Amino acid sequence: MASGDDLVRVARLSKHYEVPGGEPVAVLHAVDLTIAAGEFVAIMGPSGSGKSTFMNLLGCLDTPSGGDYWLQGRNVAGLAPDELAELRNRLIGFVFQGFNLLRRVTALDNVALPLLYAGVGRAERHARARALLAQVGLGERADALPNQLSGGQQQRVAIARALACEPALILADEPTGNLDTHTSQEIMALFTRLNAERGITVVLVTHEAEIARYARRLVRFVDGRVVHDGEVMP
Repeated sequence: MASGDDLVRVARLSKHYEVPGGEPVAVLHAVDLTIAAGEFVAIMGPSGSGKSTFMNLLGCLDTPSGGDYWLQGRNVAGLAPDELAELRNRLIGFVFQGFNLLRRVTALDNVALPLLYAGVGRAERHARARALLAQVGLGERADALPNQLSGGQQQRVAIARALACEPALILADEPTGNLDTHTSQEIMALFTRLNAERGITVVLVTHEAEIARYARRLVRFVDGRVVHDGEVMP
């Protein structure tokens, strides 16, 4: 069982993929890891190390082949797809390298989208979306389309959208991968502030050591196994 202070706990979590006519391909091997509420964790590893698969499992975007995964005290490893979808929308916010904004709707409507799925009325979801855009420094760009915003501004919209349902956990997959150095620093400062001031747990996948240094804990994967788990060195 997970303890009351754990937001995330995985025990012997494994993942393999079936190959037609061949042996299953193992991607994760019996991973044990605990993340407490309020932590800021960076996950690193070479391509093919299993870090993206691990993030997909944490985000309930995929299901494990073996082991257990407790999220906020609930074992979600065997939940049905509709139960996983409900859990994702309620507890998890996602930020991706490619922003993943809807191109034909405004920043305001992009941020409000998770609230629409959650059944929040139009007036309330727009009010909450405007407040979130203001929090990320885009209060005056609510009516802008994504192609009218810079890369950094689009990522701020994506972060505001991730916050819409007041998640306990933000999963950020290479969130600065498409940004220049200065804009990357601004985005990471925003994650740091959200973690410090609002207590939101942040788990960040990155291949850049300088980005990982914004976190307080570093987990490194190699060949589907955790080979390092400790404080981030300055």
